Amino acid sequence: MKIHHLRNATFIIESGDLHLLIDPMLGAQGTLPAFARIRHAPRRNPTVDLPASASAVLEKVTHCLITHCRTFGVRALQHTDHLDPAAERFLRARHTPVVCPRKDAPYLRRYGLNVIEALDGGRSRPFLGGEIQAVPARHGHGWIQRLMANGVGYFLRLPNEPSIYISGDTVFTPDVDRTLTELKPDIAVVAAGSASLDVGGPILMPLEEVLTFIRKAPGTVLANHLEALNHCPTQRSDLKCKLTAHGLDAKVIVPEDGETLEFRRPVQSQGVMP
Repeated sequence: MKIHHLRNATFIIESGDLHLLIDPMLGAQGTLPAFARIRHAPRRNPTVDLPASASAVLEKVTHCLITHCRTFGVRALQHTDHLDPAAERFLRARHTPVVCPRKDAPYLRRYGLNVIEALDGGRSRPFLGGEIQAVPARHGHGWIQRLMANGVGYFLRLPNEPSIYISGDTVFTPDVDRTLTELKPDIAVVAAGSASLDVGGPILMPLEEVLTFIRKAPGTVLANHLEALNHCPTQRSDLKCKLTAHGLDAKVIVPEDGETLEFRRPVQSQGVMP
């Protein structure tokens, strides 16, 4: 398995001929408004461009997984850091098969996306010769999460590949804990940007919860959702210092935009998801 990290929460899982695009934000730098204007400097998003290597790997995309996209079905409240207008055009033009949370399927189909699987949190389902399971995600602490586009994460097992858990935009919850400790993913992806809006509490795991996630994870952790959005203050260098201070740096990869990582299936990674 190869993982091509593009930017923010956008990456591609490569397995043989399969290329799974995760949470695509494909627009140029500055094509989206600032997501916060008081707590954080009001810079337009994304704050960086896609890496030069993105075009070549995007041309190979076969499927797309979206963890969440909308609040109350309102277009103006779409979470464009996980599905922006450029990504919509990309997916429509290629009629790319899309997997999403069940609650988002009618909304995405309304805008012409080819939704083939709409998942609720629960038991696994067959997917691309392997299995997929949606894991409930809670996009914030306190009352703010009621206004956010609560979605899912995905636990994915492809044939002869390491298992991977994509947490999506979530704080640390019992569902996240259960996925790490019971399903035991070989790779776990955590949104580590510590995002917040101008009101309310954190909408992603604060750094202390990210550390808990890493400690609970049985295998390698990839930290993403970094240095691409104005409401995500955590810098890669700050996170790496924190990891070193807590003795966790050996199990965490903080990929740079455009970096490709390669993983092999551990010998002990056997069995079927419960």
